[in-house]
Parts: sequence; C-alpha cells; structure tokens
Amino acid sequence: MAYEIEMIADFKCRVGEGPVWDPKRQVLDWTDIQTGRMFEFDPATGESRKIYQGEYIGGYANNKQGGKLMASWSGIGLWREGEDISYIHQGLYRGRNMQFNDVSASPAGQLYAGTYYDGDPPGTLYRFDPDGSINLIEDNVRISNGIGYSPDLSTIYFIDSPTRKVSAYDLDAKSGDWSNKRTLVTLGDNEGIPDGMTVDGEGFLWVATWGGGCVIRFDPDGKEERRIHFPATQTSSAMFGGKDLNELYVTTAWQGTGEAPAGFEPVGYDFSAHRGGALYRVKLDIQGKLEFETDFAWPE
Repeated sequence: MAYEIEMIADFKCRVGEGPVWDPKRQVLDWTDIQTGRMFEFDPATGESRKIYQGEYIGGYANNKQGGKLMASWSGIGLWREGEDISYIHQGLYRGRNMQFNDVSASPAGQLYAGTYYDGDPPGTLYRFDPDGSINLIEDNVRISNGIGYSPDLSTIYFIDSPTRKVSAYDLDAKSGDWSNKRTLVTLGDNEGIPDGMTVDGEGFLWVATWGGGCVIRFDPDGKEERRIHFPATQTSSAMFGGKDLNELYVTTAWQGTGEAPAGFEPVGYDFSAHRGGALYRVKLDIQGKLEFETDFAWPE
C-alpha cells in the first residue's frame, strides 16, 4: 500500500518526541526533549512555531483544568504558554531526581510517567494522582516509553524500549491500577526498538520503531497488520490528529548522527541513512481516538 508522507516541520529535533493532539484548539504539540523545546503545528494554517524553551521536557498531557501537565527532567508541574512551570512534585523522590521520558494521561485524569537515567541504573514508572499521591507501577524500567489504552479501557499497553517488547496489562480504569502483565509483541533484533505508540479507534496499536524507520500497526492480539515507512530511521512516536482524527503524526530524532553506535541500532543498520529531526504526517482511512486529559488543579 502506497502512502503520501508529508514533512510538516523540521526544527532539527535532537529527540523529537511526545506528539499530543489538542482537540480544543485543533493543533498538534510535540517536544524536543534534549534541547528543552516544545512546538505547535496548526493544520488550518500549515504553520508551526516554538511555544516553549526551557527545561528538558520528557512528556506532557493536556490538562482539563487548563494548560498542560509537564514531566520535565526535574519534576512534574503545570504550565501555560508564556509562564514558568508551576511544580507540584520536584527534587528527589526515592533518593533520585525525577528525570522523565514518555508519559500519558489516564482515563481517571491521572498521569503515568516513567523516569529515565542515561547510563545509570534503571528508572521507574509512576502514577501521579490529582490528590498529590505517587504510586509505583513498574520498577527496574530501562527506558519508559509508549503507553496506550484499548477502546473499552480493559487493557493498557506499555513499552520498555530496550526489551524490544510491547507489554499488555489488565487496567482498572477507575483506580488506575495495572495487573496481569504479559508480552503482546516482541520485535526482532533487525527491526530497531519499540518507542512511542498510540491506539486507534479499532483497538489496533501503532508503534514507532527507533532505528527501524517505520510505524507498525498491530492488532489487539499482537499480529502485525501493516507498516508505514518514513524517510528517517529514528521514528520516535506517533499520534492521531486532525478534525477527523485520521491524520497520523510521527516524530523523529537526529540524536546519534555522526556518533558512535548507541547499541540500539538493528542488525544491518545503515549508518549513512538520515536519522531524523522532522515531524511527518500521513493521512489514513483509519480513525484514531482522542487521548485522555489529566485533571490537576493549579497551585494557589
């Protein structure tokens, strides 16, 4: 199947990540983690702009009570454009700095967020609740990445990238608790590693493969249904957007260009190929579903 791949914006993102569609404003936001930038794309005008410059932002979610809930490399806080982050949780927790990678808002307005420490011991996946509590979901996570939900909210999916696995858990959508972990997908060592992901309205998973240059669609049983290749090898995350939610936006990253191998490259990786840095879009005959919002009150 042929696809028309559009390059929407090229801010030469070192680690382009975290695309999130804002249905209220009909725009797409995404971040460049390791330059501390966040961007916005408006499909109505075709224009993109930088909306944040500051701390490294691993991920964020649209917040029901206004602004965004940000997970930076120093904590969790609320943010509005033109303002500093108003931190709710910051500093050491369990003896370590809160340095976050990918995140996701839960059906109950909570935030799942995983820590990541490059070259250090593994991180932890937490659930942050609006009442201020912090709950451990998974420990010994190497690189916390994509999180997605089945349409009926009975199952939640999670990626710990270096394991090459997409895991599934039973989800209690009211409490936010996970249970009954099992492996849904395992990528081969010639395919790169699974990174960010989203789930469409039919319950199929769309998994971006870092080093694999593609986004793979899996059915709820873990069987590959299709893959879409992009003109960049480090496809990092995917998100549905547009007024009909039939546009798949894909972030990429140029990290590692000209550097020694990181160890995540697939067997036979072409080191001369373009790694990435731009935001891409492909229009599909499949409809996504809206991501959830967090529901955190602003500090008084």
